[in-house]
Amino acid sequence: MSQPQNLDQFNTLVNIIARLRGPDGCPWDREQTHLSLRENLLEECYEVLEALDAEDAEMLSGELGDLLLQVVLHAQIAAEASDFEVGDVLRKINTKLIHRHPHIFGSRKVKDAAEVTHNWELLKQEERAPGVSMLAGIPRQMPALAFSQRVQGRVARVGFDWADVSGIIDKLTEEVGELREAASQEEKAAEFGDLLFTLANIARREGVDLESALRQANERFSRRFTCMEELCRERGLSFAKLTFAQQNGLWEEAKKKAAE
Repeated sequence: MSQPQNLDQFNTLVNIIARLRGPDGCPWDREQTHLSLRENLLEECYEVLEALDAEDAEMLSGELGDLLLQVVLHAQIAAEASDFEVGDVLRKINTKLIHRHPHIFGSRKVKDAAEVTHNWELLKQEERAPGVSMLAGIPRQMPALAFSQRVQGRVARVGFDWADVSGIIDKLTEEVGELREAASQEEKAAEFGDLLFTLANIARREGVDLESALRQANERFSRRFTCMEELCRERGLSFAKLTFAQQNGLWEEAKKKAAE
């Protein structure tokens, strides 16, 4: 068989996936299902996030391609089952974008991005079946912190929000106090959950993506701790045998060294 041409075309990818899934295609690709690909899809999403965090355009280009592969692969599996085709996927997202941007594709006027966001939520409400909560469309499989931030952002669009961030800071202080007073393990877990929920709200108001911020904090910690281990190896020290004060001193040294 001839090699695929026009490698910068979307239809080329669609045809490649169809060929891989065909009778004489790849054994691995042919046995995949929607369910078997769930972890692959999630992994590709995280790799896209990693590329975004790294601000690496070349890496991002490749990872977006891997993510697009997952989309087309799911569409091909659905087409084989006569559920839908990739054209249905494209038609639905194009229809949705046009409907939710009447200030671009219609006559509605908006003054700023905040009004666009507010109108977006109202338009989404129109698309929902009667009686369906505006929170129903948020995937429960999302990481808990991201889910919390998304929930609070969703209700804020219809006005259920603090007037300013200082009110949320006061709420944070209140939650810390309640955590200190919690007696049972169950109470501590509940109060800690409230504390995290409030932190997620502060991050949202400050324009901070909580998942990204925590990933970056994890990366900084890992980089610094790895540096501490290297310093111990260079000096013939056992990290576990250092006092806490010595470990903290090494931590400060590693912070400076890792920042170089």
